[in-house]
Amino acid sequence: MVKLASARDFRTYGPGFYRNRYEYINAGLYLFATVVLACGFVAQLSSEPRSGLVLLLLAFALIIVVNVHDLLGHLAGIEFRFSLTEFDLQLAFVEFAVPAIQSLGSLVSFLGILFLFIQEEKKYGYCKLEKHALNMLVAGPVLWVLGSIQNSCQIYERADGHVQILQQGVYIPFLMASLSFMLSALLNYHEQYGQFHHGLRLLGKTWIWLGIIGSMLLFIGGLVNVVKVFKMEQLDGLIRLEKLRGGAHELLMNEREGQLPLILEDQMRTKPQAQDTIVVPRPSPTPYKDVLLGNT
Repeated sequence: MVKLASARDFRTYGPGFYRNRYEYINAGLYLFATVVLACGFVAQLSSEPRSGLVLLLLAFALIIVVNVHDLLGHLAGIEFRFSLTEFDLQLAFVEFAVPAIQSLGSLVSFLGILFLFIQEEKKYGYCKLEKHALNMLVAGPVLWVLGSIQNSCQIYERADGHVQILQQGVYIPFLMASLSFMLSALLNYHEQYGQFHHGLRLLGKTWIWLGIIGSMLLFIGGLVNVVKVFKMEQLDGLIRLEKLRGGAHELLMNEREGQLPLILEDQMRTKPQAQDTIVVPRPSPTPYKDVLLGNT
């Protein structure tokens, strides 16, 4: 359920003037998704737990949309030049991998909840979908933990210290929330092993309460992320953000300006120069006055 939290200066969440607006919408939509997620877990304790499944499906769908938007925003920032990942490995393992892994984990969890919802509605074929649902509810949080670890392994060399503090305020709650979801799924799987429960009874109290705790941690991380985005937009140009490393930033800027990359320029400079041609000096014409004097 984690989203990408990056302080790079090449992100492009929308065209031109709408870039800042779309980034605000991205952060706000994720914060709203965490609230819906918490409400979904709380609804499992009510007399209508099926409504909680609907809220969980909605929350997972919103998380998928946010992470896909993050991925497209960073791809558009480098103009979909995947070759730049050869110069900056963090670009591949964080800006690209984290949204993709988190989207996949949310999709797996979405399908797991959907299978339980279908079984609860149709009341048939319990062993067909419920077994897959429990496995998916474990696989999804495992992917979230993997994405959270990659998200928290960002290295900043030029970013402002204030931005890095806000980054840590986002990473830590996200990682703790992912661990809480994974622990809840593993404990629930262990509790249901060997039991003959069906439908919503497959979701035990441990899964619900740890899910509520994880949702609150995600809300805290999402709130700090909104503050971080606000600070970066309000102090645009006054704080240092992280650029592409390994020469990738310079290469991208040169290509945008239509200039030759520095590597190609060096290659052109080292090419052997053409052989100098021998120029035979032409004799200067004799002035007319000297000719008259020579005849006399």
